[in-house]
Amino acid sequence: MSDRSEKRKIRRKRRVRNQIISYSAMVLILAVAIVGAVTGIRAAAKTLQERREAKEESVQAALEAARAEESAQAEAAVAELLDLNGTKEEETATYTPEDAFEEMVADTVEGMTLEQKVAGLFFVTPEQLTGVGTAIQAGDGTKEALAKYPVGGLIYAKQNIQSESQIKEMLINTVSYAPFPLFLGVDEEGGTVAKVAEALHLDNVGPMGEIGAANDVQAAYAANETIGNYLASYGFNVNFAPVADVLTNANNKVIGNRAFSDDPQVASQMVENAVQGLQAAGVSACLKHFPGHGDTDGDSHDGTVTTQRTQEEMQATEFLPFQAGIAAGADMVMVGHISAPELTGGDTVPASISEEIITGILRGELGYDGIVITDAMDMGAISEYYEADVAAIMALKAGADMVLMPEKFEEAYEGVIKAVQEGTISEERVNDSLKRIYRVKLRGLAG
Repeated sequence: MSDRSEKRKIRRKRRVRNQIISYSAMVLILAVAIVGAVTGIRAAAKTLQERREAKEESVQAALEAARAEESAQAEAAVAELLDLNGTKEEETATYTPEDAFEEMVADTVEGMTLEQKVAGLFFVTPEQLTGVGTAIQAGDGTKEALAKYPVGGLIYAKQNIQSESQIKEMLINTVSYAPFPLFLGVDEEGGTVAKVAEALHLDNVGPMGEIGAANDVQAAYAANETIGNYLASYGFNVNFAPVADVLTNANNKVIGNRAFSDDPQVASQMVENAVQGLQAAGVSACLKHFPGHGDTDGDSHDGTVTTQRTQEEMQATEFLPFQAGIAAGADMVMVGHISAPELTGGDTVPASISEEIITGILRGELGYDGIVITDAMDMGAISEYYEADVAAIMALKAGADMVLMPEKFEEAYEGVIKAVQEGTISEERVNDSLKRIYRVKLRGLAG
């Protein structure tokens, strides 16, 4: 073999060996790469799994936190709702029918103008309201007068009553014209003071003195229930009765047998039953004549009337029938024009315009919070000494709620308006009186 051939053979073997080494290296590198890739993939997968799990845990934790918050909010909402319901139930439980009635009374008063409020404090005759000579019907004149002066009440006399149909129609029409509820009153005591019974020739129940003399409380109730029933049937809703005076002066001809008795205990029992009988018929009773007219021997229609009874004496005698009538629920108390210097520290001002007697004794000591009305202000005990406006202002400042029959109605009305405007009488004081008045007037609507 030649050297050239031998050299080619050696070079071929070297190439083959180098190729084998190269291929082996490549295979090794590839294997390492594969193993690394697999390991990397596994590591990456593990990392991804861990991240996924971490994310899922984070999401789960967030969901659980959200659920917890929502649950807490829901519980808070339920608790609040329950609390609100409890509050509402409590408010509902504490808001009584009496509260609703007081709200209705307050709303009525608040809805009035000052002029309407002041007019509502007066109780006048239909003649004083309309200016006619004798009122026997209610037509356009009454309608116009009530629109201008929506008075609190009208008091009728025998001259206004001609027949049952006439008085019924008159009162029905009057009520229909009034912008506010009206008191329609009359003096119907029985015996010598029975305006309706006399005008319509009804059976007279007789004087209360005879019932008291018989010491028959059931008769006192029955007589006044009878009066109340026929008054209500014609349309009246106020009776200026019963007389609650104790006849301590046998020479007293003004009161006489209009009073039940000279015994304060008997008089108290009779007055209590008289009030119940009247008001059972739907007619408001008015106790009269506070602080007591039974000891006097004069007539306040004509001039000054005075009692020298001490407060201790009156507490043991005169006040007892009034206290009994008040306890029985009398809607009104009439204060007389009686001077009682022993009650007022020597002051001779009539009780009807005395703050010491109305506010101090009747309201303060006897605890009366119903309607206080004056006796007729056109009587001599007032009209001879006081102008109509002055007397009305004094009565209201003293604590009266209603002024009965001022000598000059329009003058008294204008005077009171001016007194309120100038601050002599506060509008709050007027509102207090009107609330007492409307508690009675609206009582039938409370149910």
